[in-house]
Amino acid sequence: MQIKASFKKEYLAFFRTKTFLIVALVIIGLSMLSPLLITGMGALIDSMSGIYDEYFNMDVSGMTETLGATASIGVSTTISDITGVGLIVYLLLINRAAGGEQKKRAVIIPISSGLRSVAYIFPKFIIYPLSVLVLAVAAMFTSWAVSVLVFDVNDVAFIGVLLAGILAGVSMMFYVCFHITIGTATGKAGMSAALCIISSLLLPNIFALANMEYMFNPFALNVLAGTLLTKTAISNQELIDIAITIAFALAIMIGAYYIAVFAQNAKKIDNTGNEIEL
Repeated sequence: MQIKASFKKEYLAFFRTKTFLIVALVIIGLSMLSPLLITGMGALIDSMSGIYDEYFNMDVSGMTETLGATASIGVSTTISDITGVGLIVYLLLINRAAGGEQKKRAVIIPISSGLRSVAYIFPKFIIYPLSVLVLAVAAMFTSWAVSVLVFDVNDVAFIGVLLAGILAGVSMMFYVCFHITIGTATGKAGMSAALCIISSLLLPNIFALANMEYMFNPFALNVLAGTLLTKTAISNQELIDIAITIAFALAIMIGAYYIAVFAQNAKKIDNTGNEIEL
């Protein structure tokens, strides 16, 4: 009964407050805007080609052809945007669920009345990570549709888009789970969001600079997603490697869940003070 009530509470807090609608508009909006921005940039450079040639003696025709050539450019840009800007917006908007409610003492009465840590934590690790996975997959197919319309060549395959969407979604789930774990364990959602945002921005770039292998690396799933877009067929060995990489990431998320439950059991929420939160 407690878990059912907690699911209802998280559902209402996420969907009835229009938080989900906002993040959906942001992520799907980015998936549509990214290919259009690339196309617009190419058109702008093309219109200024005479100025570049006259004043800087630069031939930019090759650049404009590249920007307007293939759909994979638009979809790969979308991966970067939704796992960057989209993830930042998502993490900030779920701050209340990731420990923010503890700061406002909104859980004191339920916990004092016998709310178990598992019932409190478990729904958060289902609703918020799975929602961002669904949004990421939908964003990939939306970006593919827009890219096919605005770019000259469609070099993106269905299987590539599907796998890229799943990997991008799992990558975002990864940081959402960390945010929930750190936030609920410390009661400091803002600090947790900042740590996760900084990590999501720095770690993929560090792995790229170090020229490290993306496969089997849960911190570089978004980079791996971009390498699959133009594949028209995936070998069995590649599918197994991708499945192992996703399983490794999911295992870490499950570990983060148990850490969150352990931390919730171990700590005491400070209910001192005279403030009344309605």
